[in-house]
Amino acid sequence: MKSVLIIGLGRFGRHVAMKLRELGHEVMAVDNDEKRINAALPYVTGAQIGDSTDEEFLRSLGVRNFDVCIVAIGDNFQSSLETASLLKELGARKVIARASRTVHEKFLLRNGADEVVFPEKQLGEWTAIRCTSEYILDYFQIDSDYSLFELEIPSNWHGRSILDLDIRKKYGINVLGIRENGKLDMNITPDKKLYKGCSVLILGTHKAVSKCFKI
Repeated sequence: MKSVLIIGLGRFGRHVAMKLRELGHEVMAVDNDEKRINAALPYVTGAQIGDSTDEEFLRSLGVRNFDVCIVAIGDNFQSSLETASLLKELGARKVIARASRTVHEKFLLRNGADEVVFPEKQLGEWTAIRCTSEYILDYFQIDSDYSLFELEIPSNWHGRSILDLDIRKKYGINVLGIRENGKLDMNITPDKKLYKGCSVLILGTHKAVSKCFKI
C-alpha cells in the first residue's frame, strides 16, 4: 500500500483518486475548491482545502511522508509549475505532474516533476492507433520503437499453432499471451493453437506488427 498526495480534483485528479482508493492505497487530496473537496470525501483517506502554491501550506502537509505526489492541475499553467517546483524543494520523493500541452510538459520536467502525464496527447495517440485497424483491441507504447498490442486473430490463423505461424521468425514479434473467453493466459507454449474469437497479446515494433496484421 502506498500513500499518495493528489493536488487538484478536476476530472483527471478525481478519477486518479478513485482508482487509487479502489486499489487499496491511502489518498490525501488537496484542492482550493470546497465543493470539490466535499465531493471527494467518500473516496479519499483525507482532504484539505488550500493553495498548493503556498509554501507553508504544502509544508504543513508533510510532503516527504508520501510515496508519490501527483500534481493534477491542468487548467493553470503557473500554479502547476509552482506546485511541482515547491514539492521537490520540500523533499517530495516522487512528483508526477499532468501536462495540458507540449510546452507545459517541457517546463514541468525542468521544474521539479520526475514524470509527466499528458492525458489528451496519450489518449489521442491511442485512439489514432486503435482506429487504424479492425484487429486492434488495445495498444500501449513502451518506447519510441516497441509497443504492446492486443489484436484479434486474422481468419487465416484459425486452428493453427504459434509454432506453425512462426511469426517471431517471419516478422520479429513475440506472442506474450492469448485471451480466450475473456481470460488472458500468459503461460503459453509453441504448440498452443489459436481459434476464432481469440485475441493475442503482441510485443513488437509498430512497423513489424503493421506488416504482420496488414494494418
